[in-house]
Amino acid sequence: MNRQQPSPMPSHRYRDIFAKVPVAPVDRTWPDRRITAAPLWVPVDLRDGNQALAEPMDPERKREFFELMVAIGYKEIEVGYPSASQTDFDFVRLLATSDLVPDDVTIVVFTPARPDLIARTVESVAGMKGDVVIHMYAATAPVWRDVVLRKSRDELASMIYAGSEEIQRLAGDSVRFQFSPEVYNLTEPDYVLKLADRLTKQWDAAPERPVILNLPATIEAATPNVYADQIEYMHQNLPRRDGVILSVHPHNDRGTGIACAELAVLAGAQRVEGCIFGNGERTGNVDIATLALNLHAQGVDPMIDFSDIDGIRAVVEHCTRMPIHPRHPYVGELVYTAFSGTHQDAIRKGFAVQDDGLWEVPYLPIDPADVGRGYEAVVRVNSQSGKGGIAHVLESVYGIKLSDEREFARHVQRRTDETGREATASELKALYEEVYGCSN
Repeated sequence: MNRQQPSPMPSHRYRDIFAKVPVAPVDRTWPDRRITAAPLWVPVDLRDGNQALAEPMDPERKREFFELMVAIGYKEIEVGYPSASQTDFDFVRLLATSDLVPDDVTIVVFTPARPDLIARTVESVAGMKGDVVIHMYAATAPVWRDVVLRKSRDELASMIYAGSEEIQRLAGDSVRFQFSPEVYNLTEPDYVLKLADRLTKQWDAAPERPVILNLPATIEAATPNVYADQIEYMHQNLPRRDGVILSVHPHNDRGTGIACAELAVLAGAQRVEGCIFGNGERTGNVDIATLALNLHAQGVDPMIDFSDIDGIRAVVEHCTRMPIHPRHPYVGELVYTAFSGTHQDAIRKGFAVQDDGLWEVPYLPIDPADVGRGYEAVVRVNSQSGKGGIAHVLESVYGIKLSDEREFARHVQRRTDETGREATASELKALYEEVYGCSN
């Protein structure tokens, strides 16, 4: 038996996650729960996603992206960081002074806990119709407190309380309040609970005017079950819980941002912030399109319309100037495509018995038609393909039924091995006519 050898990488320089992630003392119930309804989705593409772009969106792209999000059904949208740039400020002012914002859409703007930046933020939303949320953040984890902010726990808490009071002084009842203890997942749970108690009391949190407590996994540092425990700890212990919307904002540094979000919802989160296809700093924010379509695949209405997913992708790619990977869940060019012979055979047989009832086609978790895709690209032929896939393409595209699928598959295999390329439907038809000396 071969034994694995130690790698040359300096793994000894890093600590086990439990040496740096505070343990949340929780009466764990989330593993037994199921997601039966969509959370409140809050796309942050125009703020957090925009900050992560090499070329931030200009006003025209921001407007196009905003109109897309409204059109497909988002009811709460974070639209910018108005104190960070004149472009962001001007875009928020455009929304405040135009008819672009429907009455049922809540606008969110983002600010650090600094008086001058808070004032600029409040100025940006003056006159905004409908519900407005001012989202204030401060980094709370020990490394950020000690290295970046150089403040003690008490000093940082005082800065946060002062920022909250300044928002209330300047905006009063015209806005709702959201607070994010940035890097929550690396912050002592008791510290955040104390902050939340003071802030929700100050804002008189109540079901009719709830405060949003957003708990980011800003730097994903542990397995998703740890984040779920941290969320459930807050869910179980928050004062004025019925007056608080518990929100999460996972990132994807470990590649498990989607899993973190799903487990967080099981653990009591009611609201999920992210970007439609996961754009964001480093490895990205959580992908809220994938999250929504995961629900759809389980029979739960995601409450967002992805029935034209290619149209949505086109707008996102245009606005962000970034391509979406061909293997990206649900939206990628190749995600409903099978090249492997065994997969193709199973899909073909599944289509043959599929009726209008429950969708049960092997290897296709959802019907591609649900998101506006056709079936012509579900089976494509290359050197890895089998007789069933080849027969499916000829029959579905040209109505040609092979009398001997195995024999013709050998001809196709020789051709694709020689060329090293995919064989298109028209090439398969031409080969069929060449082999059998007929046309159809």
